[in-house]
Amino acid sequence: MRMSKPRQNHARHLAVLRAMTSEQRLRKAFELTELSRSLFRQGLRRRFPTLPDDEFHQLYLARLAACHNRNY
Repeated sequence: MRMSKPRQNHARHLAVLRAMTSEQRLRKAFELTELSRSLFRQGLRRRFPTLPDDEFHQLYLARLAACHNRNY
């Protein structure tokens, strides 16, 4: 059985989120989405460094489409 790590800053994290306006939380969600996509794209580029840009973009879109939690 795996023991979960203590979440020392969890209460602080929740307090910060609660102090944010709805607009701020939404903006943060968009920022995190953009960061995730950027990291995903960088990882793909490392795996396929010689793929031409147009083919790479198609690969990127195909991999995004394959994500099981994709909502758009």
